[in-house]
Amino acid sequence: MAFLTQAANRGSISTGYDIEYSNKFESDNTEGILRNYDASTGANCIANNSTTNAKKFTVSYWVKLTELLASGQNIPWLGIAGGYATVVKFQDEQFAVYDDNAGWSLKTNAKFRDTAAWYHLVCAVDTTQSTAANRVKLYVNGVVQTSFATENYGTQNADNQLWRTNTGHAVGAASYFKGGYIAELHVIDGTQYAASDFGEFDEDSGIWKPKEADVTYGGQGYYLNWSDYASANSNANNTGIGKDFSGNTNPFVNLNNWSSADIATDTPTNNFSTLNTLMAEELIPVYYTVTEGGTNQVSSKAGYGCSAGTIGVSKGKWYYEVKFSSNFSYGQIGVIDTASMASVDMNLSPGQTPYGVGWFSGNGGVNVDGSYDSGAAFGQNFPSYDHNDIIGCAIDVDNNKLYFHKNGTYGNSGNPTSGATGTGAVPLSTAGDGTWHVSTNAYYGYAQTNQGGYTSMSISSAASDANGYGTFEYAPPSGYYAICTKNLAEYG
Repeated sequence: MAFLTQAANRGSISTGYDIEYSNKFESDNTEGILRNYDASTGANCIANNSTTNAKKFTVSYWVKLTELLASGQNIPWLGIAGGYATVVKFQDEQFAVYDDNAGWSLKTNAKFRDTAAWYHLVCAVDTTQSTAANRVKLYVNGVVQTSFATENYGTQNADNQLWRTNTGHAVGAASYFKGGYIAELHVIDGTQYAASDFGEFDEDSGIWKPKEADVTYGGQGYYLNWSDYASANSNANNTGIGKDFSGNTNPFVNLNNWSSADIATDTPTNNFSTLNTLMAEELIPVYYTVTEGGTNQVSSKAGYGCSAGTIGVSKGKWYYEVKFSSNFSYGQIGVIDTASMASVDMNLSPGQTPYGVGWFSGNGGVNVDGSYDSGAAFGQNFPSYDHNDIIGCAIDVDNNKLYFHKNGTYGNSGNPTSGATGTGAVPLSTAGDGTWHVSTNAYYGYAQTNQGGYTSMSISSAASDANGYGTFEYAPPSGYYAICTKNLAEYG
């Protein structure tokens, strides 16, 4: 398989424009948010299209995949009700769009499978164009797409379904939609914009990055950034999770199995490490799958199955947490390096790999580089832990040390700030490639990881690192940080 590298377009560098929140959608829960066309629900809807230009629209949004897409499975922008549909989505790992009323349909030949990166998608439509290829333009990370598996530009001057009377708009809310994060959803009524109106290439790195959009939304357009999630949903007051920030009052107020707990700080301008879905689905799918925005490792049967974070760290000091489900038999939390990921059977726990460290739940034993220690060398004061416990891992790459805590108390009387002396530390191998990834194993049951950007764990204290990034149950030790690209730019 192709492993992700630090050179991958992770979509987050210093931009001068910050995106604070994303919206996590999960296929298992058919999560979604709706602008419903049924007026009896009290939701805003497309009541008429007299103020719209039915021939022109633009959709722009950022998406981070956390599940690979089998045939017919989608990462959606909108499913449009009302008999016909306008849909913009990832399908079968390709960028696909169609409009039933106007008759156009496009699907790229290119496939998009990087579960560590944020993708920027734009669909820009103007059916008045005499040149067919100009009627529907697709952009991915600022690049216009020209190679298509499906290529039909419809009829000139046809009306799109999007703004037709009593058409409802939905993001997610269907069982065949797979999981991911969506940020910065702009839907423009009446204008065909280019990707450059929403993003730009960084001069130094060449990475496509977001910028503040200077656009006109039209009467039915809207802009969702999820930042009012703490307010009560109200159509009349335009408040809540689905608040419209376009200057119009076109909010999404109907929620389908979705709540403010699904808000994440993993965004295109600060991308957090999640679990590597490619590893789970290509190397060891018989043992586990990845769910909940790339944060839960769910074991499907008896077996190990070693997970790994999408972002590796080769210097600096880092922190993450894990909590196991009540039905797990036993588990392990720790780190592995990239050499282990590429060269061994991943039907192992982290510390059983050639270059990895893991702390067992059952007896407090520790594995280092494939060797088990239950007592004398470094595991003498590491306790056992259970599903009610939150386990923390502080990774000191600079000094090749690792520290574990149980509910905030470090085992072996550990002191993560002790530096090179490594009080209570477990050693990190110096024989591998030195790029470390968070790693867990849950034998049956599942492990809820928290790398800071999103977690399904119930967090009561909402502690962040010293830079204000991440949301943890326990504060990272002084000098330790969440694994995210803003921190990597400074310390990694």
